[in-house]
Amino acid sequence: MNFIVRWLVTAIAVGVAVWLVPGIGIVGGTEAWAAIAIFGLILSLINISVKPVMQVLSLPITVITLGIFYLVVNTLMLYVAAWLANGIFQVGIDIATFGSAFVASIVISIVSGIMNALVSSD
Repeated sequence: MNFIVRWLVTAIAVGVAVWLVPGIGIVGGTEAWAAIAIFGLILSLINISVKPVMQVLSLPITVITLGIFYLVVNTLMLYVAAWLANGIFQVGIDIATFGSAFVASIVISIVSGIMNALVSSD
């Protein structure tokens, strides 16, 4: 899939998570769409580069927990993206608790999966 499409899908999924999940808010003095776009870009880059390595390293735990640990990996990637976006660009999302990050990662996964199914031309 084209990176621009992946970025847009991720940004829309993050926007839905910010809208639906209490404890997830937008940080920065810019417009909300700009903060979500920047955060979506960083999360997309992390999902392409770091997440596959984390999935391989956590494979034994993921197998033991029947795949539930995969959601923890998604949550950790969300935290890393928030830390980078807030640290580098001073915009992004604010995560109040681990529980809200966990729910947000589930929402982002569901919305991204639905949108990727709609966008893919296979």
